[in-house]
Amino acid sequence: MKAMIMAAGVGSRLMPMTADIPKPMIPMANRPLMANTVQLLQEHGFISIIANLHYHADYISNYFGNGQAFGVSMDYSPEEELMGTAGGVKRCEWFLDDTFVIVSGDALTDIDLALLVQVHKRKGALATIALKEVEDVEHFGIVITNEDGLIKSFQEKPRPEEALSRVANTGIYVFEPEIFKYIPAGQFYDFGKQVFPHLVKAGCPFYGVTVDGYWCDVGNIETYRQAHADILTGKVRVSIEGRLLSSENGGKVLQGEGVQFGKNVSLTGSVVIGSGCSIGDNVAISDSVIWNDTIIEDHSTIQGAVIGANCRVSSSINIEMGAVIASGSVL
Repeated sequence: MKAMIMAAGVGSRLMPMTADIPKPMIPMANRPLMANTVQLLQEHGFISIIANLHYHADYISNYFGNGQAFGVSMDYSPEEELMGTAGGVKRCEWFLDDTFVIVSGDALTDIDLALLVQVHKRKGALATIALKEVEDVEHFGIVITNEDGLIKSFQEKPRPEEALSRVANTGIYVFEPEIFKYIPAGQFYDFGKQVFPHLVKAGCPFYGVTVDGYWCDVGNIETYRQAHADILTGKVRVSIEGRLLSSENGGKVLQGEGVQFGKNVSLTGSVVIGSGCSIGDNVAISDSVIWNDTIIEDHSTIQGAVIGANCRVSSSINIEMGAVIASGSVL
């Protein structure tokens, strides 16, 4: 089976962490976020994969290459100018010549993609959206279906009291090649704003399927930190790189390869430390993510922060909740 990973976005909501790296490649438990997506596709039988590229495109293509090291075949669709979600898929019509899956490159998930395709085919659908129940509906595109799952309408980030359902569009789709009839060639075109409303209006066999499993839209720094906490506590089934240890208060610590610790280091809550980091004496770190090759000098305190790669935090620096430190920074 074939699949496409949407990997062309800039990731502006994760700035400054995405200043030098595309969003699908940000570290997630010490390995690129998109590596989890490729692994999930491979596990469910999607071994022919194409990804659209734009922002720092070489970063992605150089890492995955032809896909052989990941048990798949990888192709790429570079976009000099962004074509939108549907426009980007339209450019890959030559590749997507049978039932295919679309997965967002900035989502962390372990849902059963093969089962989603089975339901799609059983319903005789043209298009199927994987849906996930959410609490904070005001942050998502909400989908309204009938009892059989046929999609009737959409609400974009409604207020809780106005929401007509509590299931969100995950950005994971199953399509038949006939979907390309609804996407014009050579222009910017969007699934949510243009294709999907047209499918509803035309009465097409367009379904939503509420899925089990984990799904997180890694859209901002808060959800980025939360996704790490979910990984460390076992809420999502993904691979990690490093040693998983217990922290002082019963939390979890992921220690990357070659990390050096000084004396009297305190680690509490959910902490991820990338490979090659150096942590000095009397340092306290809680509920934070630190990328690779960063140095934290003596007597510093880090709480609820994200720190990029190749940073240096000098002695006795206090980094507080919500701080975001770009890669290469010196404090």
